[in-house]
Amino acid sequence: MKKRISLLAVVAFSISSMALPAAQAAESRYITVKAQGTVKVVPDAVRINATATNLASTNKDALSATSKTAAAIRAALKTAKIDSKDFATTSITTFPEYKYGNDGTTTLLGYRATQSFTITVKAANTAGALVDSLVAAGGDSVQINGVSPFVLDSTKATESARAIAVKNAKSRALSYAKLLGVSLGKVNYLTEDSSPVPPAPIFATAKSEADATVVDLGQQDVTVAITVQWSLR
Repeated sequence: MKKRISLLAVVAFSISSMALPAAQAAESRYITVKAQGTVKVVPDAVRINATATNLASTNKDALSATSKTAAAIRAALKTAKIDSKDFATTSITTFPEYKYGNDGTTTLLGYRATQSFTITVKAANTAGALVDSLVAAGGDSVQINGVSPFVLDSTKATESARAIAVKNAKSRALSYAKLLGVSLGKVNYLTEDSSPVPPAPIFATAKSEADATVVDLGQQDVTVAITVQWSLR
């Protein structure tokens, strides 16, 4: 009796062991697709890069003059009701400035000091007027280095882009499944390959007093790319 029981146990174990690879093989059938979802949005904020700069006979005088220009910039920002947390100094530099002659000679012109700011304007339609006010406040000692419209909060647009990406991925997977004569099973995994990144800046310059500066916002793409894998049945 003991030998018979042992034999039955060995047979049962052998059947289970043989069946396992087949089950694993069925589970290993899958389809993987990549897809993107894109939503076009109008930027609702603008980032301005501005620099106060002055040339003087000494480093000290150049830095002092630039500090006064920087104070004028801050005053213009305060008048425009730009919160102090929405602008920051990004660099302060001083360096000698030379004139290079065609004969190879160099002449020291003086020392240049700069203080650069990054300013976030949360009301995009006021950005042009702010550029004008900064130039008016600092005159020729102010440089506008760049103006970059961007989406202040892209959460909703990103959610919409994700929904479109998933829809596109499923549509593509269903198309392939139909061509292969199979059907989709459960989702094995989904990975987000890329999410929205800050756009490249566009540039604007201050116009004459007869014309107000206008920052054209245009549209920007909020894109999400994903990879999804479905099991097949």
